[in-house]
Amino acid sequence: MRTYEWIVIGGGITGAALAYELAKVGFSVLLLEQHVTPQNATRYSYGGLAYWSGTTPIIRQLCAEAIARHRILSQELDADTQFRELDLLLTIAANDDPETIAAAYAHVAIPPRLLSIKEACDLEPLLNPEAIAGALTVKHGHIHPEKTTQAYIQAFLRMGGEIEITQALQISDDGVQSNTTTYLSDNIAICAGGLSRQLLKSAGIPIKLYFTHAEVIETPPVDVKLRTLIMPANLQRFQLETNSTQNDQPWNEPGKELLPPILDPGAIQFQDHSLRLGQISRVLTDPHAKVNAKESETWLRKSITQILPSLGNLPGTWHHCLVAFSNNRLPLIGAIPQSPNIHLFSGFSNPLVMVSPLAKHFANFAATKQDEIITQISCSIYNLHN
Repeated sequence: MRTYEWIVIGGGITGAALAYELAKVGFSVLLLEQHVTPQNATRYSYGGLAYWSGTTPIIRQLCAEAIARHRILSQELDADTQFRELDLLLTIAANDDPETIAAAYAHVAIPPRLLSIKEACDLEPLLNPEAIAGALTVKHGHIHPEKTTQAYIQAFLRMGGEIEITQALQISDDGVQSNTTTYLSDNIAICAGGLSRQLLKSAGIPIKLYFTHAEVIETPPVDVKLRTLIMPANLQRFQLETNSTQNDQPWNEPGKELLPPILDPGAIQFQDHSLRLGQISRVLTDPHAKVNAKESETWLRKSITQILPSLGNLPGTWHHCLVAFSNNRLPLIGAIPQSPNIHLFSGFSNPLVMVSPLAKHFANFAATKQDEIITQISCSIYNLHN
């Protein structure tokens, strides 16, 4: 049986980028993905690259590296990631004070510009002027997340990387047991998103990595033209994540709903004219929990209709996935202290913009044992037990 230098678990954008970068520096790499057509957070994401949003020196550096990298990534991977830059509109609810909301963004690398109601509606005619008190705008990167993931995987395979469609059931210091066989490896990288916590727990590794259940509606190509990417300026998701990991919340008890769900109404239109409308976030501690799709879709459509009246009732399909996060909005990257052959690469609060540069830094660190960025953010410095 062949022993790989690295096994990467998870074929979303995180695992695909990391497998590619590890293979690029010369490692033998096996990528494991449980589904032929993944139904993960990559699949249902907006595809946004918030390179303007860095707040600390290290995050600002990574954001700058990310946008520079995405501008050339299609050429490097020899496939179209559909990269573009478009106007992001962060809508301000009618009962919020625009100046107060704008002040909350003053510390980011490129602060968004405050718009009046008229200016916001001129930029995005589909907006309902009665639903907003104004908006913030900034240039925002955008990719097609699935096409980018496949571009990474195909480039990885051309370099001699291998992929197996199989479910990882158990990990150990020297390999992965799947539902079909056992794979041996010197190192294992966990990139399984919302399932990473469960997978690590099966190896006796409790960790401060969590997940929400995210819900969106996906439409087929439509004639309606959305000019911008719409998101609320006052995002509730980050506060939900923070609150769900405080006060000894019972994350180890399966089937708990720790807090009421939230909805951050937004929309993006892809280059094929399909739309993604979202998103609801729920803190259910069981990754396999069932959600009432009918009630959820009704709530989502009603909220979208309030802010974008022409979009809420378009034909579309409700979808659900898991979104991983940490307890401090920093990614968990690096070796598990008690199991140094098992590495974590997950918990990104801003994944599509952060994964590309961090995968490159991670591979560099794996090859040379030296990388200033990985050294600073390595998860080995955190108290991971929970």
